[in-house]
Amino acid sequence: MKYAVEVAKSGSLNKASEVLLIAQPNLSRSIKELEYDLGIVIFDRTSRGMILTPEGEEFINFAKGILSQIDQVEKYYKDNSARKQKFSISVPRACYISEAFAEFSKSLTKEPAEIFYKETNSQRTIRNILENNYNLGIIRYAENYDKYFKDMLEEKDIGYEMVTEFRYHLLMSTESPLAQKDHITFENLKGLIEIAHADPYVPSMSLSKVMKEELPDNIDRRIFIYERGSQFDLLSKNPETFMWVSLVPDSVLERYQLTEKVCVDNTKIYKDVLVYRNGYKLSMLDKQFITALCEAKRKYL
Repeated sequence: MKYAVEVAKSGSLNKASEVLLIAQPNLSRSIKELEYDLGIVIFDRTSRGMILTPEGEEFINFAKGILSQIDQVEKYYKDNSARKQKFSISVPRACYISEAFAEFSKSLTKEPAEIFYKETNSQRTIRNILENNYNLGIIRYAENYDKYFKDMLEEKDIGYEMVTEFRYHLLMSTESPLAQKDHITFENLKGLIEIAHADPYVPSMSLSKVMKEELPDNIDRRIFIYERGSQFDLLSKNPETFMWVSLVPDSVLERYQLTEKVCVDNTKIYKDVLVYRNGYKLSMLDKQFITALCEAKRKYL
């Protein structure tokens, strides 16, 4: 349709092909295919050039109106898209990160914005950075996988910066039989029900192997969940449950009547690492979130 309008305007296949940056034989073939599809003759081919037929004049008038509307639609959405603030991040399920995101959300202006916040595992976070146009991510892994993850990130041309290191604490109801103990060991956890996230993942390793390392055999009963909100309800309402977590804000503990305890046998260190495509320039919203993240880390970790 666009080609036919330009040929009508130029009166010549040669001139139109120069404007459209298309080879003349290809332009001629496109016009013939359009005429065949419509069942009309748009142009008379004469020694004086391409002359519109009566049907062709009618078609070109329709085509100009349609192309004008398409231009208006494209301009409208491109202009709105250019003005719209955008932020996207993929993160592990962690209270200090969600608290940082909540604080960050308060900094949003009245300008149009699209904000994406996804809680998932490290493998999907890396995939979101590479394939789904997420600008930032935070991955979490045990310290013994440090070299593996860093080598993989460098191979995939992903930049990274350390956010924090920590040991998991135990989260349980204030009514738990362990809530009043000063020193909790792995042995004390036997007989209780562990709440665990259902999707721990390390690339190139089978899920069963990862789960075996992350979820020791000394616990006979586990409830696997995907939603972080569910864990607090379960822990609050069933005193026989517990969960390994990074530090939880006091406000959450009070809201759900939970307590955090240290396990003296737990020595494994975990790392949270900020990731992004190499060469990516941080936006103003990215910087605001990172500021909120640093403040939450200082406050809660």
